[in-house]
Amino acid sequence: MTITVYSKPACVQCTATTRALEARGLDFAIVDLTEDADAMEMVQGLGYRQAPVVVAGEDHWAGFRPDMIGRLS
Repeated sequence: MTITVYSKPACVQCTATTRALEARGLDFAIVDLTEDADAMEMVQGLGYRQAPVVVAGEDHWAGFRPDMIGRLS
């Protein structure tokens, strides 16, 4: 399963999310929404207006969600 974290600079919830993924030994990619207009459009198309947005296989969510991250490990 591919995990992608759509993030932005100086985002506390983004940092918490990536640290939680790392703590569980999960591989993920980070996409900076401020530098990738296509990614921003995709995230907004999913209905999200805040970072981070995590896309993990068929699942996706916004914000720091330890409960959802726990389901991935």
